[in-house]
Amino acid sequence: MAQATVGRWGKNLAIRIPLEMAKAAGLSEGERVEVQTYAGDIVIRRPAAAAQADANAAAEIISESGNYLLGEVTIHELLDDGRRG
Repeated sequence: MAQATVGRWGKNLAIRIPLEMAKAAGLSEGERVEVQTYAGDIVIRRPAAAAQADANAAAEIISESGNYLLGEVTIHELLDDGRRG
């Protein structure tokens, strides 16, 4: 696990990402990333990666929707009824 030191950059704080980690992630200088906090951690990701993660989660939910019942109706059937009505 690589470590980094938090430093000051103007009025902001900055973290330098070790080169081997940046290369492994495919990051390049000037590339824009999203930064957010989650449960006390800082998460950095490419905007396209976030969109892909959302799409993957949605696809998984849809593929699994036929396996779960609400009463005697599957979630998939409810989704289909909602699209028609």
